[in-house]
This record gives sequence, structure tokens and C-alpha cells, in this order.
Amino acid sequence: MTQKPEPPSQEFSAAQRTDIELLARGRQNRSRTMRDLGQPETPQAAHALLLRLGLWDETRVPFPERLGVDLETPGLDVPALPDEPRRDLTHLPALAIDDAGNTDPDDALSLEVLPGGIRRLWVHVADVAALVAPGSPLDLEARRRGSTLYLPTHITHMLPDTLVQQVGLGLDAESPALSIAIDFDAEGQADSVDVQLTRLKVTRLTYAQAQERLEAGDGLLQGLWTLAKASRTLRESEGAMSIDLPEVQIKVGEGGQIDIAPLPKSDSRFIVQECMTLAGWAAAIFADDLSLALPFATQDPPHRSSPPGENLPALDLPTQWARRKTLSRTRFQPALGPHSGMGLDAYAQATSPMRRYLDLVVHQQLRAAILEREALTGKDIAARVAESQMASVAVRTAEREARRHWTLAFMSRQQQRIYRAVVVERRQAQATLLLPELALDVALTTPAGLGTELRVQLAGLDLATQSLRVREVLP
Repeated sequence: MTQKPEPPSQEFSAAQRTDIELLARGRQNRSRTMRDLGQPETPQAAHALLLRLGLWDETRVPFPERLGVDLETPGLDVPALPDEPRRDLTHLPALAIDDAGNTDPDDALSLEVLPGGIRRLWVHVADVAALVAPGSPLDLEARRRGSTLYLPTHITHMLPDTLVQQVGLGLDAESPALSIAIDFDAEGQADSVDVQLTRLKVTRLTYAQAQERLEAGDGLLQGLWTLAKASRTLRESEGAMSIDLPEVQIKVGEGGQIDIAPLPKSDSRFIVQECMTLAGWAAAIFADDLSLALPFATQDPPHRSSPPGENLPALDLPTQWARRKTLSRTRFQPALGPHSGMGLDAYAQATSPMRRYLDLVVHQQLRAAILEREALTGKDIAARVAESQMASVAVRTAEREARRHWTLAFMSRQQQRIYRAVVVERRQAQATLLLPELALDVALTTPAGLGTELRVQLAGLDLATQSLRVREVLP
């Protein structure tokens, strides 16, 4: 079909503009207007046309809507907390450590020293399942969404804001929690695990504040640091694979200001990540001991060995890039199985029930065991995994596409900027470059070898197709 010249935007009727926009937003599969113009009837072509006509600008991000994800937080009614017995842990300092500006704190850490040299790590998690019973309207809505949606412009929660206010850790003087306990003996070996319903007094800290306290010698954080280091060492001896590639935070302000900053790799962040991993292991072990079905997270061993080249250090970017590509996909299943990438014989995601539906299912099952109520069967779990995973994939894809859109928009505003790039992969004449300051990869035809640092500049981009080109800038 021959493409016809495009008329000026003012010559399109309101109905024609709507027709093009609906296709660009993924709300319809055909567009008579695009067909009459000799244009492909695809969302990408409609998006490109709207940009050329000036009807859309770079602030329009249609990808989440095309994928069918919800862009509004649910407004369902939330019940009051049930009157249940809870262990009083208000005497223990409990730290909820998260990024600055976090509005849904759902985990906190405590460390208790017991007789005989035993140290008890407590990982407290917001008791979301106290308000969200299996099969309830809140449960069905969370299952349909799969997870919270995190976009550079805003956050769409999986559950109502009123629920977060009731059970978010540290939002009130006392907080209800489902607390996972791991006892470590004098030699640092995990000796036993337990799960209890508790109430706490939680102090909220940013990662930066926690880092300052750790460096100042805070006893609690120093103890957590020691446990976290020992745990990571043990997991690595069991084959755990660490991937250290650049990560960035992308934030878009009210006026369209785009800020891209490296994600700090602090000791305080390491503590939280490792303790959350320990909690997932403990939850899985606790459930297995009780023959309780959970959506266990499993991962097969790396599917191939792909060293990027000889004489490259183990921590360089090409090695990390190649290592990530060997990882198998994490699967969720009712039966217990090892998680190779984490170096664990059992694992269940259990620390984000406000943000991930399958974490909520884990909590529903753990509560059923604690309160001696009927739990879901393995068949029930498998059905919930299948349904929620479809939604979660759409959410993760929407997040990835939106992040890439805003990264390209950021680059388009600074077309003369020069970026540091590292060759992380080669395929014949073409190389994959990683731009660390943007955590963005791009292809370039170059003879440069793996690990070579180049200077590149934007050569062209297309927001509608999410594609870009760069050129090398010689010194």
C-alpha cells in the first residue's frame, strides 16, 4: 500500500484523532484513518504519526495501557484488623529500611541475643493477609493485578491505600506483623525457624540513614551486617550467583523533569537484601516441615557456561553480562525445589505481600498454619500462580517499556551529550555496548574487543518503536 502525504494536524477531525489515538493506546486493533492514509494499522505507526503531527509529545507513554495494566490504585473497602493473639515484640528495636520517599513499608529487621550464644534474626513483614482472606474481593483484585506497578511517573498499588495505612510498618505507634524468626547458633549456623503473629514498634530509616548508623557503629546494624556477610558467604559456597550490573533510578517530576541516578550499592542495602533472602528460605522450610503448599520459587542450574573471553577479571562488565544470560527463569510451583541462583535448597518470596500477589499467598498459607485453619491445596496454589503470573508479566513489561521510553526521552533532550560505553558482548561485526550511567544497552558495529571503553553519542532514536542508534566519538 502506497503511503499518502499526511495532512496537517488541524485537518483531522476529532473523530479521526480519536481513531488514531485508540490504535496507538492499544484500545482497538484497526484504524480506518490510518488505512486511508496508507499507513500500517499498528500501535507503533499510530504513535509515530501522532508524534509527527504534534498531537502527542514525549510525555505520552502508551505502553502500560497497551499491555492492559491498571493505572489506578484499587478503591475497594478494607475490613478492620481482626482481634487475634499476637506476640508482643514492642521491646525489640525494629528497623524498616527502604528508599527515600517509600510509602508502603512492608518489612523490618530485629536481632535478639538469646542465652547460649544464640542470635535470633527477626524479619517482620506487614500482616497484609490479616485483611485479605483467600477468595475475598481484595484477594481477587490483587490476583488480577499480579503486583504493584512502579513507573517513573507514579506508583499504582496492588492493594488499596487504606490497607497500607492499617498494616504498613511504622505508620502507626504499633504495627501488626507476621514475623519470621531464624535462630543462629554460636558457630553462625541456622539452627531453627519459626513464624509468629506479632506486634511491633518500628523505626523507619532510609538506606542512607541506615548506612550512617552502621558506619557510626550501631550495634543492631553491625550485628545484622555480620549475619548478612556470613549468609552470603555460605550461599556462594552452595553455588549462589551474584550479578553486579549497573542499576539506575528513573524519576519524572510534575513538570516532566527526568532524573536518572545510579542506584547506590550500600552495605545497608546489602543487609536488607540478604535478610529478605533468609526470610524466604525460612518461610519455605517452615512450610515444608508442616507439609504446607506454597508458591515455592525454584530455579534450575545455569543452562550453559559462557565465559566472555580470556584474561578478563571476574567482576568486569562483560563477565557479569554473560553470567546473567546463563540464568534460568525462576518458576513458581506448589512443590518444594532448589533455587540454584540463590544457592538455596528451598525458597519462597515472602517479604512483599503488599506489592506481589504470590507473596500474599505465602502469607495466607502461613497464617492458616499458625491459626490452625484450613489452608489452600497444591492445586489451589498452582491455579493462583498461573493466573497472577500472567498479570505480573504484563506489569513487569510495562515497567520495562516505560523506563526505556523515559531513558530515550532523556537522551533526546541532550543530543550532544557523550556517554561512556563498555563492550559487553560481540557477535561477528556487531557489539553490544552498555552505557553504565543509564543502565542501557545498544548495538554498534565496531571492531572493539570485550571490555573496551568507548565514547558514544546519540545518532538517532524513535520513541514509537523504542529504538536508538549511537555513534562512536573519537578522542
